[in-house]
Amino acid sequence: MDHPDIEIVEKKTAYDGYLKIDVYCLRHKKFDGSWTEVLPPREVCVRGKAVGVLLYDPAKDSVVLIEQFRVGAASAGGPAWMTEIVAGLVDGEDESPEDVARREAQEEAGCTVQELEKICDYYPSPGAYDEHVTVYCGRIDCMGVGGTGGLEEEHEDIRVSVVPADKAIRLLDENKLNNSISIIALGWLARKRDDLRKRWVV
Repeated sequence: MDHPDIEIVEKKTAYDGYLKIDVYCLRHKKFDGSWTEVLPPREVCVRGKAVGVLLYDPAKDSVVLIEQFRVGAASAGGPAWMTEIVAGLVDGEDESPEDVARREAQEEAGCTVQELEKICDYYPSPGAYDEHVTVYCGRIDCMGVGGTGGLEEEHEDIRVSVVPADKAIRLLDENKLNNSISIIALGWLARKRDDLRKRWVV
């Protein structure tokens, strides 16, 4: 948070487990040029950089969707198992977002990404999380894809499905996808699919 319009009075780590929580006492410059008083403590959940990749087979006009347990949604009374696209966290400074997209496609879905196209990057919950997500569409061949995936050492139990693109977009329209990364990726595919197929189908 190295910004000339922000003054950090104090920063401390309140918790460091599966998630890390930092607490800031700060003030910032206002739109009229003056400064705020020191704000009440602000907790920030430290997640870092994440990557999602929508796996798309343009020849078969199908996508790969995964389903896995999500404790946050379950605790809120929502769906405990969510349908999503492949995603994961950047592991260290030397790993690029493109590297993560290819690695997670293999680990979670058993897919080899042949080509990547960036969709967007965004902050899913900037009021409380520092997480920054980069989203790609990855060209794949979905022949033989399906079943289960994930890494045992990461306690992942993932169901992998190949879904026609029309059906996946219909899930979006029917409000059956309840996570932002999948909504963003499939909304993009709905607009870009014809162009992708022209460029990616050999």
